[in-house]
Amino acid sequence: MQFKKKTLKNGLRIVVVPIADAPSLTVMSMVETGSEYESKEKNGISHFLEHMFFKGTKNRTKSIDISKEFDGMGAINNAFTSNEVTAYYGKCSPQNFEKVLDIISDMYLNPTFPEVEMEREKGVIVEEINMYEDMPQRMVHQVFQGLLYGDSPSGWSILGPRENIKNMRREDFVNYRKAHYVAEKTMIVVAGDVNVADVFEKVENKFKTISTGKVLRKKKLIEKQNKPEIKIKHKDTDQAHLVVGVRTFSLHDKRMPILKVLSTILGNGMSSRLFQKMREELGICYYVHSGINDLSDHGNFYISAGVDKSRLSIAVNGVLEEIKKIKDEKISPLELKKAKDYLIGHMYLGLESSDSLAGFYGFQEIMREKIKTPKEVEKEILAVTSENIKKLASQIFVNKSLNMAIVGNIKDTKPLKKILHF
Repeated sequence: MQFKKKTLKNGLRIVVVPIADAPSLTVMSMVETGSEYESKEKNGISHFLEHMFFKGTKNRTKSIDISKEFDGMGAINNAFTSNEVTAYYGKCSPQNFEKVLDIISDMYLNPTFPEVEMEREKGVIVEEINMYEDMPQRMVHQVFQGLLYGDSPSGWSILGPRENIKNMRREDFVNYRKAHYVAEKTMIVVAGDVNVADVFEKVENKFKTISTGKVLRKKKLIEKQNKPEIKIKHKDTDQAHLVVGVRTFSLHDKRMPILKVLSTILGNGMSSRLFQKMREELGICYYVHSGINDLSDHGNFYISAGVDKSRLSIAVNGVLEEIKKIKDEKISPLELKKAKDYLIGHMYLGLESSDSLAGFYGFQEIMREKIKTPKEVEKEILAVTSENIKKLASQIFVNKSLNMAIVGNIKDTKPLKKILHF
């Protein structure tokens, strides 16, 4: 799967992923901003702004005009906001490329932010916050981020607090968009059965009026930790949902392929060590998995599970035991191969559609990485050795970097503090 890239004179980047005979095509606009670019008083504005882009433009005055046009060609449209990226996309049949490009560019360049719609959308976002707070298995990850990064943009919620949402004004959106939605921070990716030169020409034409300006960077994150830390959010739940994790490194770090293989061995798939230990051996949970949060200037590795609160100490001990094993014992060639095959197989399965390919290439470009093809990523994974994994495990799994977040009906942390160490 090859790609072509072009950077325009104004700084706008365009990436095209041609896929012969693909049944679908995706147009995605991405901008280098998210919750980590916000102030405390405006925390949540990146996500709120994402919602408002669907509420009307100069050419499509109402939200229904946008949704009707997408629906009228059987297209899918959506958007998402993360810590560092906000994106908008439309997925359609190849013959509707120009129509979808016209809508996406219109939303991106000509939003009107109607005040009536803004006030109505405040209620929608507050309910979105309420929904996620009622999902403890998701909320625990926000508690974990808050534990690691405290009262800083990296520790704040992407959705923001309710008070911020209720207090936002139209001028806040106008000012934030003016500051961040500029050509130098924007890229457009198109994936599907297209002619590359034709896409470059049409995207350049549609985005010729995009604003230019200074590239605003986020504040530098200062990390420090010298002992294990625990944070509990009390909630009257049947289970205790926990995340155990450590600080790692940015997505640009050369050790990232090693960390991915390590994570796969520990907690990806039903044959992973944690699944076998926690579910098959101890019968202590329904879900358990490991993962990586990788950002441009920091990152972390985590293991999450939901257990009965009376067995919380057993669960934490079980997790720590498996981490200690990967530190102390060499991975067998068979298990290493299985983990690599799992990672590579899942990567290719995840690239079956035009929107997933747009995201794969688009994220690398918007995060200012050197774009790698799936084959190049596969090569990096295959190069990982058991010695690499053991060395990395010894580097990141140290007591002073250990953290645990819990959401549940837990009040006494003393027993947990006693066992939170390797």
